[in-house]
Amino acid sequence: MSKPALDVLLARTRGFCAGVERAIDAVGHTLDRSGGSPVYVRHAIVHNQRVVDGLAARGARFVEDLRDVPKGGTVVFSAHGVPRQVEEEARARRLRVVDATCPLVRRVHHEAARQTAQGRTLIVIGHPEHVEVMGIVGRCDGPVVVVADAAEAERLEPEQASNLAYVVQTTLSVDDARRIIDVLTRRFPTITGPDIRTICYATQNRQNAVALLSRRVRRVIVCGDRASSNSNRLRELAQAANCQALLIGDAAELSRGFLEGEQAIGLTAGASVPESIVQETIARIGLWYHVTLREIGEQERSPRLHPVDFAGLDDPAPA
Repeated sequence: MSKPALDVLLARTRGFCAGVERAIDAVGHTLDRSGGSPVYVRHAIVHNQRVVDGLAARGARFVEDLRDVPKGGTVVFSAHGVPRQVEEEARARRLRVVDATCPLVRRVHHEAARQTAQGRTLIVIGHPEHVEVMGIVGRCDGPVVVVADAAEAERLEPEQASNLAYVVQTTLSVDDARRIIDVLTRRFPTITGPDIRTICYATQNRQNAVALLSRRVRRVIVCGDRASSNSNRLRELAQAANCQALLIGDAAELSRGFLEGEQAIGLTAGASVPESIVQETIARIGLWYHVTLREIGEQERSPRLHPVDFAGLDDPAPA
């Protein structure tokens, strides 16, 4: 009996962004130079379990606290960035540090520090529990407030309402960020900030690709880890466009039931997702359907990010 036909519309802009590739390569290079000594990574280098497991199999050890790194050890900071206090603790413990913070996140760090140094109260638009936001807050010397949605922005009552600035988590939904900014600029006309320009190119491009998919299909599969902010935003964006959306960390999580009754479905992947998961998902669909695969959307043009500095690996071990 022949398989039914199914068109799979695959977002051409999907998967690893330049910042993620840079961070993963940084851990790999550090492992290559370690001579067998342990390499510690503070927090998951990116929010994808397969990537983390693969690096762990090569010898990387993932920790949340620098106290778990022995004095003089080697530590890689994740792409999400760290608070200034973590950098200071690393120096105090004489750790060899490889900083894989995404340069686009680092740009937000600089803006946050600049605004608070000028005496402004900073509003960080983002999710307070997200490690990137924790890093941004930890770069500031003045008062900081985290605002996660428009309703919180409506309730906000800062002490210095005439002297405010804001920055935006790089992986936030573009639409959510715009709604929050609209509220803030209406309530506090003198507030200063970069509109949505601190949302990274990869986040914007992947969200644009999902919007395009959502106009052509009724169901969208998003490959992405549940801990990944940008992958969750893709699922939410598809749902907001009246599509059924499924977030899967692995192809095995996809059931045939999600596809039944459809002639076409959409498929994409978050910025921290290896292409292997996308291809495995296509192969799984192929167990049940005769698949016609079509890529849609524009090819992404990735920026050239400055390379990771490995100079810290040459520091002498402590006596």
